[in-house]
Amino acid sequence: MLKPALALALAGALLALSPAQAARHPAAIGYSRDAERVLAQARAAAGGAGWYMLRGWHETGHVGGVPYERWLDPLRFGLRVEVRDPAGMRVEGFNGQGDWTIPAPGAAPLTGDEAATARARGEAFFGVYGFFYAARFDAHGQVLGVRQAGGRSYDVIEAKPYGGDARQLWFDRRTHLLARIVDRTGPEPVTVELSDYRKVGPVRVAFRETVIGAGGPPRVRQIDSLVFAPSDRGLFSLPRTAP
Repeated sequence: MLKPALALALAGALLALSPAQAARHPAAIGYSRDAERVLAQARAAAGGAGWYMLRGWHETGHVGGVPYERWLDPLRFGLRVEVRDPAGMRVEGFNGQGDWTIPAPGAAPLTGDEAATARARGEAFFGVYGFFYAARFDAHGQVLGVRQAGGRSYDVIEAKPYGGDARQLWFDRRTHLLARIVDRTGPEPVTVELSDYRKVGPVRVAFRETVIGAGGPPRVRQIDSLVFAPSDRGLFSLPRTAP
């Protein structure tokens, strides 16, 4: 814990930062003012205060034709994904501290390394639109500027949850909806194109995601159903015995 004098000195140093200096220290200030402005517009376009009413997230759908089920926690980090392919059910989870995988029925559970945990933390954050909650997830971000693509103009923000991977968020300047998420942490950029926005309860959510650049042809994730029911936190932790 910082001593009072040191804490006051640190606070004074941060307050003394010029706007240009503050932009270079996003971790110290959360989201920059410009980023907060873009996010406020995007949140309003996607449901506004309705996002603060959510207490859970449960969706079913298909990825490349393979059925899946996913649970997320909009209040704190939590992720569980069950994928049912011809070989059986694969289960992945993240409870905010560590990630785990049960690769096949009866198989021994696996736990990830630091890089895998960072990816899981990022998926839990971006999957639930965690950037709409300024006071949650201890994330920070800044505006990268305006980008042009496909005849459209986008406000681009780089956001990063604490301990997770950073992503670029591209918001359509006409609709203010999130149109793409770009991951530049790997050997090649991976882009997720978001579309098919639908109103569910108080908010609007993209029901279709097209993943481009993940070492293969484009892959589509389509949501079939989505409800915002709270989940038992036990879902996100490694079970004592594999199913």
